[in-house]
Amino acid sequence: MAPESPEPTTITPRRLKIAGIVVLVVALLVVVSGIIGRAADQSQLNQWTAAQAIPSVTVFQPAAGGAANTIVLPGRLEAFYRAPIYARVSGYLKAWYTDIGAPVKAGQVLGIVETPELDQQLSQAKASLATARAEENLAETTAKRWQTMLAADSVSQQAADEKNGDLAAKQAMVNAEAANVERLLALSSFKRIVAPFDGIVTSRDTDVGALIDAGGGRGPQLFTVSDIHKLRVYVSVPQDDASAIQPGMSAQLSVPGHADGHFTAVVDSTSGAVNIESGTLLVELSLDDRSGVLMPGDFASVSIQLSDDSKLIRLPATALIFRAAGLQVATVGADDHVKLAAVTIKRDLGHWVEIDSGVTVHDRIIDNPPDALAEGDEVHIAQADANPKSDSGSPAANGAEREGG
Repeated sequence: MAPESPEPTTITPRRLKIAGIVVLVVALLVVVSGIIGRAADQSQLNQWTAAQAIPSVTVFQPAAGGAANTIVLPGRLEAFYRAPIYARVSGYLKAWYTDIGAPVKAGQVLGIVETPELDQQLSQAKASLATARAEENLAETTAKRWQTMLAADSVSQQAADEKNGDLAAKQAMVNAEAANVERLLALSSFKRIVAPFDGIVTSRDTDVGALIDAGGGRGPQLFTVSDIHKLRVYVSVPQDDASAIQPGMSAQLSVPGHADGHFTAVVDSTSGAVNIESGTLLVELSLDDRSGVLMPGDFASVSIQLSDDSKLIRLPATALIFRAAGLQVATVGADDHVKLAAVTIKRDLGHWVEIDSGVTVHDRIIDNPPDALAEGDEVHIAQADANPKSDSGSPAANGAEREGG
């Protein structure tokens, strides 16, 4: 007997409805799950994008006080006193007694000038003085006689006054002739060429028999006497450092030909004005050289250590921002937002700069700030560096030595 076939399942409308509802719920769950997942991913993406938009910066706190700043400048040495000796009378050099390099004392005779014309003028002046005195004596005798006759009413008052007036004129003539003799005697004293002070003869530009013309400082000099127990050192300091030069500061000198010598000079004074052509301040230093090692005319390399300024703030040059608003640096506040501060450079040391306004030692300053950084931007601090480095090292540790022309 064959088995009986199962009866087919009848799908009723109720079952179809339930199945449709289940499928719809599943689809809705899938859609909602996808939407929620996408929203979460989008939120995470937005958060990541916002985090990436905040720039990471390195900050540091600036150091207080200027660096030990030494400037090296060329200088020239000159005698403490230097006097070119000119002739005050004309004539011929009769003799000279000191040559170059000879030490001399004040008043020591260097040479003698023979002055025949001056001698004749002096003789003539003395003769004129003798004549004037003779005329004065005669006028005085005559005036006395006429005064006696006036008392006896032998002459008029007018005649007596005329004789007294002639006596006064003759006395004035004697005074004039005596003054002329004194002038020529004073000129005659200049026939002896003498040293004005203790020193050495650094030049002799004449010889026996040479024609001497009284040039009054315009003609050729005969001798030059220099006092070299002390030397003057002249240095031209650039305008940027001129305000730091003060009397009493010391400087170290290096002189070619004296490699083992160490010479110390002291700033005596300055010209008090900047040369408009070179933009430099002329500084005078004094150097004691009683041993005579150095010579006037030597060139020297002068090292001057400028005084530190505790009010200055030292920054690396990489922290500076150059924009249309001027020179600025970017600082980070307590809320990690950027604040731009205008600064003024007091001294540029290359890799480092010293500023005198704009920031304090308590500010957090951004090193190598991004170009697009603006006021109020939020930043992420990657690390803090209290002592930023540069290629040349810190000037606080090594000092800053600069050469000037």
